[in-house]
Amino acid sequence: MSETDTRLRILDASESLFVEHGFETTSLRQITGKAKVNLAAVNYHFGSKEALIQEVFRRRLGRLNDQRLKELDRLEAEAAGAPLKPSQILEAFFGVALKMAADKQGGGSAFMRLLGRTYTEPAEFIRSFLAEKDAAVVDRFKDALLKSLPEVPCEEIFWRFHFMLGAMSYAISGADALNIVARGSIDDSDSEVLYTRLMSFLLGGLRAPLPSLSTKASSATIKPDVKKTANVNSTATRTTPQFN
Repeated sequence: MSETDTRLRILDASESLFVEHGFETTSLRQITGKAKVNLAAVNYHFGSKEALIQEVFRRRLGRLNDQRLKELDRLEAEAAGAPLKPSQILEAFFGVALKMAADKQGGGSAFMRLLGRTYTEPAEFIRSFLAEKDAAVVDRFKDALLKSLPEVPCEEIFWRFHFMLGAMSYAISGADALNIVARGSIDDSDSEVLYTRLMSFLLGGLRAPLPSLSTKASSATIKPDVKKTANVNSTATRTTPQFN
């Protein structure tokens, strides 16, 4: 077995076990057993369990974010400087992720389940690692949304993006809650149906009327640097911005 094969076996085994058992519960002994390698191989290729976890994310997260940026670049080039439609931005960010989640043969499905669970239950070092890897991508999409929706307060964009991330993460991490609610009567195996339902839900959330917030609540939650860039009406009325 070549060094490359050994490394890939360890990563594949780790990814599968992390999805099934979580990061803390999964032991190196379990990983070496599933990968059919010895502990020395793990130490040689990764050095530590923490470094192994980071590499599990790095190998697929880079591809995911590259695809997101490539799609955003294409859309912005076609728009020739004009603002994109919000629906286009959501498709480029969330749609690309959902398509990866449907890739069961290439490992995308397992990884996206792992990523979804990690966003909702992250260890501190994983939170920091993901924040660093996602920063440039999130900034690009955040800027695109702000340009697309200039009448929506900056803070509101951040909150809605946060809510959309949460919805996607929960949806792709597993259907445990759905099975409890529906008592197993709903087939959750069709990735195309999930894609259609979730994208519709996300766009509906983005289109929701602006909330009515008190002056105190609005000013207390906006940091000074956000105030400078946000066109914030501290007593926002329940009007619906022009979302497409």
